Amino acid sequence: MTASTLIVETDLLCRLRAGDEDAFALFVRQHTGRMLILARGFLHCEDDAADAVQDAFLSAFKSLGRFEGNSSLGTWLHRIVVDTCLMKIRSKSRRKTYSIEELLPTFDEAGHHAQPVAPWSESGYERMANTETKAQVRQCINQLPEDYRTVLVMRDIEEFDTDQTAALLGLNPGAVKTRLHRARQALRTLLNPYMSDELVDQA
Repeated sequence: MTASTLIVETDLLCRLRAGDEDAFALFVRQHTGRMLILARGFLHCEDDAADAVQDAFLSAFKSLGRFEGNSSLGTWLHRIVVDTCLMKIRSKSRRKTYSIEELLPTFDEAGHHAQPVAPWSESGYERMANTETKAQVRQCINQLPEDYRTVLVMRDIEEFDTDQTAALLGLNPGAVKTRLHRARQALRTLLNPYMSDELVDQA
């Protein structure tokens, strides 16, 4: 953050804490678009995402007194939006979820896959562009354990880099890389029935 940006943000924070309505409106305008994109990545529903962002702003306003300034206001709000989305997912989640161990590939003593791995076909990749398949991908992502799903969404959907993701989730970069790698492996396991012609033909 540059010195000029820091001055502007400090002034905005003081106005927010003083209850300045114009400052509240400015803060909402500055961040609503990005926060909606972030929330959609978790909730996949426009109404749910909008509700989550609204709840996150309310929570942020109520928590301004506890904001310590260790990050930018935008980064702090990102964390609140993520937490709000995860709470909404937990509150309405009755879907089947898996442990990460169930979804990771297993290997024999020689280092080969214990179970045959069907290659993803060209037509499988083409199916990825279909609306129906995109919905299946979202369903598969939602079946990942929460800690891994969150990292996958932030890195591969919202396109945060490793350091940004680590800062927002309170993890070290190494942990983010490990979770992302395992989440991608697990997602591939869940997607195999939709991406392999061999498996599709057997279904």
